[in-house]
Amino acid sequence: MFRLSNLISAVVEEKPERILNGSICIWNFTNRCNLSCLHCYSKSTLDEVDTLTTEQIKKTILQMKANGVKFIIFSGGEPLTRKDLFEIADFCKDNGIITYLSSNGLYFTKGNVQRIVDTFDYVGISIDGDEETHDHFRGLKGAFRETLKAVKLANSTGSKVGIRFTITKDTLGSLEYIFKLAEDENIPKIYISHLVYSGRGLDNLKMDLSKEQRRKSVDFILDKAFQYYREGRDLEIVTGNMEQDAILFLDRFATEYPDLKDKMRERLVTWGGNSAGRKLLNINSEGDVRPDPFFPLTAGNIIERDFGDIWQQGELLDQLRIHPRKQISGICADCEQIDICNGGSRARAYAVTGDLWSEDPSCYLTEEERRRD
Repeated sequence: MFRLSNLISAVVEEKPERILNGSICIWNFTNRCNLSCLHCYSKSTLDEVDTLTTEQIKKTILQMKANGVKFIIFSGGEPLTRKDLFEIADFCKDNGIITYLSSNGLYFTKGNVQRIVDTFDYVGISIDGDEETHDHFRGLKGAFRETLKAVKLANSTGSKVGIRFTITKDTLGSLEYIFKLAEDENIPKIYISHLVYSGRGLDNLKMDLSKEQRRKSVDFILDKAFQYYREGRDLEIVTGNMEQDAILFLDRFATEYPDLKDKMRERLVTWGGNSAGRKLLNINSEGDVRPDPFFPLTAGNIIERDFGDIWQQGELLDQLRIHPRKQISGICADCEQIDICNGGSRARAYAVTGDLWSEDPSCYLTEEERRRD
């Protein structure tokens, strides 16, 4: 995740660095879902049966704690379809692990919303455009209205709530709409996710943006981030799955605050770019541990092995933990900014070329931008 808004305020106002003291796990607790989203990396359906038991999950959480995992993002499928979800989240809290919820919002009600926001430190709800776009993308007529109700309901509690938006050719026309919605409803956070080629996202690879479209959309997002900072608007912008955004961001920041460019670059190098297998991991609904949710290879399975044994050793993870990843070929091989982006998505590279260490095919940077001034 690339936290644009936090970085601007932190460097300009000389705030301490926001350092992730531990790892983040995106855990797909279930593959069951009430929607059929075009970009779904887990190909979820309502017919799925949960593989992992409550006790297996709790056992693994204790092992994760012992191995430095500090955050768990509850994902799916739709995580709220698991009856033991609150029990699991409470167990995390009892063990000092911060929890986030990623949901489509369709199970939010006036009766359970307070429990949801009290249980999770942050709640992200997916909206993929205006009503027509969202319903098409999510595969259910009327989904938009119910999801928007959930956003408003959660936001009315005063808790930290955000909109999650995946940018594709199908949703690109709604990018401005999402920002306008957040502004009008005083939603405190927008998370913009770039498409990664996995699950239905791989089946629908043709819906990914062209490099020209991606660049234009990132320019718009950057415009908004700097606008909100100038206006003093408390609306956080985060992008995901496109670490190259940080390099375009650095150029823009240098235009706005030229005397602070070196300090910002230092922050970005410390942030480290793509963190799959380093500070980020995924556990899917069947217990497979992967470097990120889209990764084509697994490091092990928590039913078969202790999490610590999986996370602490293995050639794949050792290779991913090299920073910067100078073993990547193509345009990354001589890129002078790789210490910022760390080569981008290995899952996208593998999906297109079959080579885990080829360049990220979605990199939109020019040759000039890949050079340091």
